Amino acid sequence: MPTPPLSLTPAAHALAAHLHAELRGRWTTLPDASPPPPGPVPAFRAAPIPDDLHGRRAELIVEASDLPALRRALDSDADAVVIDLDDTFSPTRANVQAAYDALEWAATTGKPLLVRPRALYATEPHLTLGGPGIAALCDLSAILAARPGDPPHLYIPKLETVAEAQFWHDALTLAEAHLGLPADTVHVCLQIETFPGLLHAEALLHALHPRAYGLNAGRWDYVFSLVKHVGPTRAGPVPTRSQLTMDVPAMRAYAEHLVAVCREHGAEAIGGTASLAPDPADPTPALDAVRADKQREAAQGFTAAWAGLPELVGVVREGIASQSSETPQSASRPAPLEGSQRADHCLPLRGGARRAEGFTGPGLSATLTALPTPPAIPVAELRDSISLALDVFAAWLEGRGVVVRAGRVEDTATAELARALVWQWVRVGARLDDGEVLTPARYRSERGALMPDNAGASRLLDHLVLAEVCPAYFPREAQSLFPDLFQGVSP
Repeated sequence: MPTPPLSLTPAAHALAAHLHAELRGRWTTLPDASPPPPGPVPAFRAAPIPDDLHGRRAELIVEASDLPALRRALDSDADAVVIDLDDTFSPTRANVQAAYDALEWAATTGKPLLVRPRALYATEPHLTLGGPGIAALCDLSAILAARPGDPPHLYIPKLETVAEAQFWHDALTLAEAHLGLPADTVHVCLQIETFPGLLHAEALLHALHPRAYGLNAGRWDYVFSLVKHVGPTRAGPVPTRSQLTMDVPAMRAYAEHLVAVCREHGAEAIGGTASLAPDPADPTPALDAVRADKQREAAQGFTAAWAGLPELVGVVREGIASQSSETPQSASRPAPLEGSQRADHCLPLRGGARRAEGFTGPGLSATLTALPTPPAIPVAELRDSISLALDVFAAWLEGRGVVVRAGRVEDTATAELARALVWQWVRVGARLDDGEVLTPARYRSERGALMPDNAGASRLLDHLVLAEVCPAYFPREAQSLFPDLFQGVSP
């Protein structure tokens, strides 16, 4: 049965209606996969870091509808709080309503506040604004109307094309005019978490540079995007998640290229999420691993990073602060990769000049896609990938966007990666370390041992893994597979 529409404040509803009326036609053309115009991006400087974010090192991310966790985050010692409606969020009607209501009181906090709306691919079936709601514009309206005089800063997720970046800039400009705010009042940090987005990071930053102060590394979303890119043409299997560490040359080049673009244009580089869940009985191993990871990011030039749990805030701050007292303009350059895997083409030269190949040359793409080919996929890692995806999907379908399993905080980003890895291994018939080949039948057998065929999570994972082409995002597929869970509003 159709559900009643979401309840927005009058200001948020008016803004949402205005944005949909102005931008729906353009939104239907996205994503525009055409590359940026040929030739160099004009000289530009990124927007200044917002005053309330100067000197912060640890940002605590919290799922927007988890009200107890949100209150704890706002009362924590985190330098800033990121309220998330994307990767850690299950967009049931109840959750979206809870998140929108929470923005009203969260916006009154004195804590520096950032909000991540949903990505441009998502729809909001519980609002009708000349058609189904565009989730990004609905979220944006609720966010800005909650504190229109001093709006929170934004993280812009999953950008791939310049057209998408320009859409966001125009949406924000329209919103500012509607609310009577000066142009470029809303400050944003762009998440570089897709393979096309990394290749075009400079052009994306340029499209939003009057308001964009930084770039953020979304590691697992990026690897998921990379697997989708290389998977269809790669002859052998891609590595397992445990093998895709930031010491792998292709992954190190990802981080270095993002930092290089930031330094070229005076932007801030924000590191990834610390997502290990410390064992209360012996937290030291997890805390040591997080500290080392953040020290690595600080050495590369990142000046802040995310904590996935309140108990990680201190160690994230400690690791980043170990080497990141510099400003984005003065931070030292990371050492290039060794030998044939060097990423010189994506590092700025002294004095700000760039190599002729610039930031989008073929050498960059070759380095980023040069993933090692494992001789065999361990059966234990296959089973863990299937189990991870099932656990997250089951929780997501029940309205929970985050699970803690095996000492890690897992969300839609890591579930997306897990199912894409299994899809690619099945597609190429990867050899397993028990001597067998991963066929669709073997996959079904492994998945069936973990969850019955008729379970919602099983149906979703089978749909994603056995597809001819790797589906873009699982939430969009879930809306089609489970229409009863995503009923539209009453006429």
